[in-house]
Amino acid sequence: MRDYLIEKLYECSKKPYQKYFKKNEPWDINKTHLMSYPEESLGFGLGSFLYKNHFDIQEKLEDHDIIHVLTNTGVSVYEEIGMQYYLLGNGKKSLYLFMVIATGTIFYPKRMSYFIQQFKRGKKANAFHYLDFSKMLFMPIQTIQQTFNI
Repeated sequence: MRDYLIEKLYECSKKPYQKYFKKNEPWDINKTHLMSYPEESLGFGLGSFLYKNHFDIQEKLEDHDIIHVLTNTGVSVYEEIGMQYYLLGNGKKSLYLFMVIATGTIFYPKRMSYFIQQFKRGKKANAFHYLDFSKMLFMPIQTIQQTFNI
C-alpha cells in the first residue's frame, strides 16, 4: 500500500517538476537508438536499463535513469529513495530530492540503514551529479564509474 502511495505521489509531481523546475532541453534520442551504441557505452547501458525495466525515456528526466545505470541502483520504491540519499551524499541539493528523502524516510523507517549506506556511497564518490550525461553516451560505463569512484 505504501509503495502504491509513493508511486502515485511521484506520478502526480513528475509533470509539474518537468515543466517548472527542469530547465534542460530534452534529449533527442529514443531507446531503440541507444541500443545501437557500443555495448560497453553509457548509451547502450541506458537503453538496456530502459528495455529491461519496460521504461521509456522521460523528457528532461533522462539523467535520472543514467544515475540508475552508473550506480547500479534498482527501481523498487525504497531503492529509488536510496538513490536520492546517494545523490545527497554526492552533493546534489534540490527541493525534489529533499521531498523524496523526507517522504521516504517517513514511509520506510526500517530501511534507514540502507539509506545511510547509500548516502555514504554517494559521499565517497567524486561529485558527478551535475554532469551533462547527454555528451557522455559513447563513453564506457566502467570508465565513468572508475573516474568518479562510483
